[in-house]
Amino acid sequence: MEVLLSIKPEFAFKIFDGTKKFEFRKSIFKRSGVKKVVVYASSPVQQIIGEFEIADILCEETELLWNMTQQFSGISKEFYDQYFANKDKAFAIQVGKVKKYDLPKSLSDYDIYFAPQSFAYL
Repeated sequence: MEVLLSIKPEFAFKIFDGTKKFEFRKSIFKRSGVKKVVVYASSPVQQIIGEFEIADILCEETELLWNMTQQFSGISKEFYDQYFANKDKAFAIQVGKVKKYDLPKSLSDYDIYFAPQSFAYL
């Protein structure tokens, strides 16, 4: 099973250049069996730029998760702390094998006509 994740362009491109190996989320998929993430780079790019396999999904207390992932987080501690403010638990999707598309795709290629707030099952 695949999901389409909306990711800010600055972070989406870091996934494909190898400097961001964890994608952080406040909540995670309820369905089991999600193996692949299709990456939608949100505004201003607004295109699907590639995909990656999920190596693992981590769920830890926010401070512990930061300590485990900071080297390849692709974000600052300040941004992390703001994102997870007032949260006890945090999720990190560990990026596995990546595939950047030669030609970006549009949401309509997947019969989706508006960007998901967080993610959508494909």
